[in-house]
Amino acid sequence: MRSSRPVALITGASRGLGAFLATELARDGYAVVIHYRSGRSRAVSLVQTIRREGGLAEALGADLARPAQVESLFRKIRQKFGRLDVLINNAGTYQPVPWLGSRASDWQQGLESTATATFLCTQAALSLFPKSGGRIVNLGDSACERLTARKMAPGYHVGKVGVLLLTRSFAAQLAPRRITVNCISPGYLENSIDLPPPRSLPGGRAVTFGEIYCAVRYLLSPEADSVTGTNLVLSRGWNL
Repeated sequence: MRSSRPVALITGASRGLGAFLATELARDGYAVVIHYRSGRSRAVSLVQTIRREGGLAEALGADLARPAQVESLFRKIRQKFGRLDVLINNAGTYQPVPWLGSRASDWQQGLESTATATFLCTQAALSLFPKSGGRIVNLGDSACERLTARKMAPGYHVGKVGVLLLTRSFAAQLAPRRITVNCISPGYLENSIDLPPPRSLPGGRAVTFGEIYCAVRYLLSPEADSVTGTNLVLSRGWNL
């Protein structure tokens, strides 16, 4: 399956925003690797849809909190495509569990699916990027720069703060290799859990998947060669 097309891996891409990003990247000419953890049937269906449209796609499964499975995932990408040009760390599990009612498993799931997954995938991806450079885009949260009290999902929120720290730390280390690392931090998305009514949101509606992809497309463009370590917040005024 080695191709002249640039290769993009989107984690957590069997549904929701990840599936949308994978579809749009394929339409823009990327060979896409659709990562899933438990949604194999959805990922395979998405691959079939992309291939019917003339795109190049492959579905690969892994638990991104397990180093051995992450290494296996990237080994398969090397075998199938030979390289990686874009990594989008989209995976993340939000469970609206009250702070004081959170169990150890809730904490671990929130933290491991965000910061741990981002760290392990970024490390594993580095040997696949060509000498000409590459792009890493991490999905944060509109509140990840605001260290204020939270009521729900402690592991997830701590993890998203960690994603931003990882973004800036990797950006500083990888600048000499021409690999940019940036963060996109959405507010309420169109499919968010516990989405409030539009009248209660500052901008009158949730952020769309299309708006997120416009930001991704910019960060992957040649015009963004000098943009690294940046956190781009798309929240329509939420969490200001």
